Amino acid sequence: MPPMIDRRSLLRGAGGVALAGTAMPAWAKSGGLPAPQQELSGEKITLIVAEREVPIDGRMTRAVTINGSVPAPLLRLREGQDLQLTVVNQLSEPTSIHWHGLLLPFYMDGVPGVSFPGIPAGGSFTYHFPIRQSGTYWYHSHSGLQELLGAYGPIVIEPAAPAAEPMREHVIMLSDHSFTHPKRILNNLKADPGYYNRQPQTTLDLIKGRGQSLRERIEWGAMRMDPADIADVTGAVLHYLVNGHSAAQNWTGLFAAGEAVKLRFINGAGMSFFNIRIPDLPMTIHAADGEPVQPLEVDEFQIAPGETYDVVLRPENRAYTIVAESMDRSGMARATLAPAMGISAPVPPLRPRPLLTMKDMGMDHGAGGMKGMKMRDGSIAPQVKLGPGVDMISAMPMDRSGDPGIGLSGLDHRVLTYRDLVALAPNPDPRAPERELEVHLTGSMERYMWSMDGKVMSEAHEGIPMRRGERLRMTMINDTMMAHPIHLHGHYFELVTGHGDRSPRKHTAVVQPGGRLSFDLTAQDGDWAFHCHLFLHMAMGMMRVVKVRAA
Repeated sequence: MPPMIDRRSLLRGAGGVALAGTAMPAWAKSGGLPAPQQELSGEKITLIVAEREVPIDGRMTRAVTINGSVPAPLLRLREGQDLQLTVVNQLSEPTSIHWHGLLLPFYMDGVPGVSFPGIPAGGSFTYHFPIRQSGTYWYHSHSGLQELLGAYGPIVIEPAAPAAEPMREHVIMLSDHSFTHPKRILNNLKADPGYYNRQPQTTLDLIKGRGQSLRERIEWGAMRMDPADIADVTGAVLHYLVNGHSAAQNWTGLFAAGEAVKLRFINGAGMSFFNIRIPDLPMTIHAADGEPVQPLEVDEFQIAPGETYDVVLRPENRAYTIVAESMDRSGMARATLAPAMGISAPVPPLRPRPLLTMKDMGMDHGAGGMKGMKMRDGSIAPQVKLGPGVDMISAMPMDRSGDPGIGLSGLDHRVLTYRDLVALAPNPDPRAPERELEVHLTGSMERYMWSMDGKVMSEAHEGIPMRRGERLRMTMINDTMMAHPIHLHGHYFELVTGHGDRSPRKHTAVVQPGGRLSFDLTAQDGDWAFHCHLFLHMAMGMMRVVKVRAA
């Protein structure tokens, strides 16, 4: 049995000697996709993980780079090929690479302490697996704080049969970066969970009629909760990036008038949700997490850390702004689509910040005052270990797959919800679930503790057992007031959204605050990480190992 992951080693930061090097791979530079020779492709690829000084948002900073750049090189692969990826570790600490969303043997998944021992300092490891799918994916370190420090990059897998009419495309990799070391950010949050919430609700808000009523504000205060606390790490410390470029640096992708353009959106941020829109230009979604869906036209969608979406546009002969607004409205990433370099479109201002509601506490709006609710009634969820790390148990968790995400309800344009997604092809396993499993996402904002079923990773030695090939339904119940993007390694699951055998297939899905989300899956052999993809939530314990064995 592989050793259980050690939370202390997970939080160990990156060290080493800084080296001079280029900061931007060719694919991420403005002006369009690079020539094929500037990408990494083929059956044998080498990636070198090292610490370097690189410029980010016009400032030199120490980062964990892959082949000398942040973001890392674009891997362009083809469905059906065999792949050998050698990762060379030039750090002074262990490293690893996880291939996010790829279907592969568990021992190639790249999670130290779960599926392999990791790559020691000065060592190397060759991942070897077949490419069984096509679409938009990404890769990142699963060791220490390296992902937050720059170790992430995109993957594009072409279908086995080339498209009859190739379409111009651009990778749009979203990320967040802080010049404050992640260790210090975590220490600040432990001391004060609202440390980076620079937009708390004020008396002036109430006087001007914004936000909650005075009664609601008093009740929130009695529970020591702030309805403006949408994200625990915000634009107060984060720089939001598109392909490594800040809003001021304005990454630009080119197109020719009259042609269709595909944008491959990847959220590689450690702690940020983004709301995506392109003013005056509708987007047609063609894939979610690499899986084709029936084309769906929207004006805006929310993308969580770990998710990908492919959209197709038909721009006119003018410039457009790609707006990637952080969910809490504390900042934005921005890019431009244009027929030529040097032109841009207006950039809209940040919209008013959203506020949490009673629904985000797992309560019905008509249920009366909050103070009368039993926020920690253990009888609601007997499997949850109650203690100082559990603030609340959702009293009435609702299926929120029809919600567009925090702050996006009631807008006057079309916003994507999970319930809108319909798979293009029937699901590969039509069997009904043999059993059901319920997992609670738990935490304490006041203590900055995150867990599943009230236990942090280091306490859950038994993991989540499953039988190889069994069909089961997992229901995630969010007993916290933050949205959690949950990622299951090595699997696709079908969201239970009323579409039968055309349910959308995903590897990462958001469980809204106070809500529930169900999905069906077919268990694949091996040990697989299962965790929140908000990095610091995972690091603090919102993680499990799914252990799949023969019956």
